[in-house]
Formats: sequence, structure tokens, C-alpha cells
Amino acid sequence: FGSHIAVDRLSATFQPGVYGLLGANGAGKTTLMRMICDVLRPTSGSVLWNGRPIERLGADYRGLLGYLPQDFGYYPDFTALDFMGYLAALKGIDSRRARRRCLELLDLVGLRDVAKQKVRTFSGGMKQRLGIAQAVLNEPSVLVLDEPTAGLDPEGVESILGNIREYHQAHHATIILVSHSMEEVARSVDRLVAVNDGKIPFQGAPREVFRHGDELEKMGLGVPQLTRVFHRLKAMGIDIDPSVYTLEQAKAAILDKLRGDVV
Repeated sequence: FGSHIAVDRLSATFQPGVYGLLGANGAGKTTLMRMICDVLRPTSGSVLWNGRPIERLGADYRGLLGYLPQDFGYYPDFTALDFMGYLAALKGIDSRRARRRCLELLDLVGLRDVAKQKVRTFSGGMKQRLGIAQAVLNEPSVLVLDEPTAGLDPEGVESILGNIREYHQAHHATIILVSHSMEEVARSVDRLVAVNDGKIPFQGAPREVFRHGDELEKMGLGVPQLTRVFHRLKAMGIDIDPSVYTLEQAKAAILDKLRGDVV
């Protein structure tokens, strides 16, 4: 972007699974997601689907892609059902199947009862649910979600994250998501990919990545609170696993430490 380099020489391979993309503000996460979705063309390098450049695949690639951008646009005077039907038509979904599919998805994200209400009457969280529904209309093989739980209450967050996991299990899809809540991401993904200074310093299962909690914090990434506490305990000389990020893991780590001390 002018003289500003947004991503640089990052290189990654995403296979079927749920990935959490981590990075401080300005690390290039949204730019990377827009390039994966062919909304933005890289000035060098390329994005490949099964070894083929996505710009050459054109409509075939867009047909297997689902995308929820951070600034999700909608038509305020459309009802939720009309809006979904409009997008279904744009995505080439057969009209006989489209209405049933739209109602199924609105039900999935908890909007079936307000399907005939205008979108402008929706809260921010309801609009976000609608965004999730439209992203999976075409049963995509690649699903890219930028802040999918923004504006949702804790119950809504758990519901949407559960929907994402269920979608992956049902469709064996590649799902890439960004969230500012490290706890949310860690509980919901198979692998974390940390982006910093145009590179990927750490990637792997959440516990593998959180072993580097101190380095992640130096990069400006807020690690889960429990991870931070256990890294501090480790720094104090206590021999304990610092990679935990859930209460269940913390309990197991403490019990293992106590049993070891007793022995």
C-alpha cells in the first residue's frame, strides 16, 4: 500500500481443519484473508488452491469459498430471508433449494424467528449471525471468517463457535478465523498460526504455540490469562507445564505437580 508493506514474505499451507490466525494490530491478518479470498491481489507471490493460482480458477474458486469480512455489508431494508435469498441467487444456488437452505441456516444461527424482520432492526450480534449464515450458503470448502464472534454475548459466542466446529466436521472444510479473544480462538481451533513482521514464528496445536507465551506477548499478542499465570509460575522456578489455557488443563497440571512433589 504505497510505501507500506502489509504482509511481506509469509508462507503457509492450510489443509482441512480449523485454523486461528493470530497477530497484533497491523500484522497483516485482514490483508492476508482478503488475498486468500481473491478480493485483493498480492503484488508478488501467489495464493494457490490445490496447486493452482486462484486468479486462474475465477468463478470456480469463488464457488467453493465462503467469506465473512470484518465490515460485513447488508441491505438494511431487506428482511433476513430476502437478503439470504438474494445472496443465494448471486451464488447460483437453485431457486427450488435456496429457500429451504436459507431457512435452515437462519435456524442454525438462531434467526429463524426473525427471518421476516428487516435487517436494519437487528442488533450488532444478530447482524453478525446473519453474516455467518451467508458465508456458508454455498457449503464452501474454504471458509474465511474475520472476527466471527464480534458483538455477541458469551452464549452467542459459544453457539457460533460450536456451529463452526460442526460445519468443519460435516464438510471437512478448511476454516480460517481471526478473533481478538485468544481464549475463544484456542478453544475452537485445531491449529494456531502466529503472524509477526511478515513471517510465521509459531504454528501448531494451541498448547504447542502457547509454550512460547512470553515471546507471543513481546509480539503484542495477548495470550490467555491462565497461560500468562502459568508462565509466571514457571519463571518463579516452579516446574510446571506453562502451556495451559483452560481450567481443565490448569487443574490437571497442578494435580500432576502435587503428585510429583508427594512422590
